Amino acid sequence: MRLFSCSNCANVVHFENDACVTCGMGLAYRPGHFDIVAIQLLPDGGWADPREPAVMVQPCANAAMGGCNWLVEDNDPSGFCIACRHNLVIPDLDIPENVENWKKLELAKRYLFYSLMRFGLPLVTRTDDPTGGLGFEFLSDSNSTGDGPVLTGHANGLITLNVAEASDAEREARRVSLGEPFRTLIGHFRHEVGHYYWEKLVRDRGAIQDFRALFGDESEDYGEALQRHYVNGPLAGWEQSFISAYAASHPWEDFAETWAHYFHIVDALDTADAFGLRTSPETNAGGLALTTTFDSYRAVNAQVLIDAWVPLTIAVNSINRSMGQRDLYPFVLSAPVVEKLQYIHDIIHLN
Repeated sequence: MRLFSCSNCANVVHFENDACVTCGMGLAYRPGHFDIVAIQLLPDGGWADPREPAVMVQPCANAAMGGCNWLVEDNDPSGFCIACRHNLVIPDLDIPENVENWKKLELAKRYLFYSLMRFGLPLVTRTDDPTGGLGFEFLSDSNSTGDGPVLTGHANGLITLNVAEASDAEREARRVSLGEPFRTLIGHFRHEVGHYYWEKLVRDRGAIQDFRALFGDESEDYGEALQRHYVNGPLAGWEQSFISAYAASHPWEDFAETWAHYFHIVDALDTADAFGLRTSPETNAGGLALTTTFDSYRAVNAQVLIDAWVPLTIAVNSINRSMGQRDLYPFVLSAPVVEKLQYIHDIIHLN
């Protein structure tokens, strides 16, 4: 994630900021420009860029509740920005706990959309495609229509997330109970949207055979595969071929986990670059020198990303250990995983 600047006073600001602490101006993200601009409230209740007071801007309809800081740049009749118009259900905001959790969900979702748009991936709402568009339902167990708790998952473009996952304590409890070394909100979004893009970029394009050659036969019974995983645990030696234990449960999950991991790497490198933590992937692949930079969203291949990523992870893991914390990056990139990351790179950039 890049750093940004206030267009009114040039103060450094961040992706989630909705006001500048230096000049006091409101701030809004322009998704079509990948930048943040200062905005001011006019006497008539409208908003404008202070540099061009006659030019009105339209904050997302969710801005009033603190759930979004993006602008609507295309005059969409819904009043929602390009990210929020994919929402189908949000939690009951009359419940205070839901408000804070919903805001965390929306921020993680905007991080996802930042990456999807940087990559130029297709975005279709459920309004435009009711049966296959990308949509989100943020549910709590109290408003579940089923017999049990809300489960995070994907079905034909519809992504469901349990609002409780936005609670740090609840998410940590689930991470421990499921034996996962890494569980984050943004990771959920990246993983679940991976299932959506498997349908759009693999299945719908008739590219199943290339997928199966690398990930395996997805026609294996999905329910049985997951039940086997949860009852018996992951396959022995999964570390040699999969990015996570869960990835070993079924080819669909292997794809989604690898997809999410590719996004982790690219966006984390983008953030490191913004802060001047720079590696030299093309000339110093074997070293740890932090000297030069490159645009991770435009990397020529996955190997260039990995050559930049590995020394950075060694550094951040060492920092965490010096603070008595577990490794920030508890993963091993085996040769088969690197090959799968290259596959993800190719289908994204050939989109």
